[in-house]
Amino acid sequence: MSKIFARFVKEESGATAIEYGLIAALISVALIAGASALGNKLNNQFTNLATYLNTTAK
Repeated sequence: MSKIFARFVKEESGATAIEYGLIAALISVALIAGASALGNKLNNQFTNLATYLNTTAK
């Protein structure tokens, strides 16, 4: 039983998988935040452009 426990303590592949999962989660949060900010800026830009075109066409 002690050999199994010692092998379990030395095994690091589970910890490595968790670390990779955390890194992937952080990267996805950063990508979502960046895409959201970019989408909002593009929406504002197109709204301003549409407003300008509507006022100059009259």
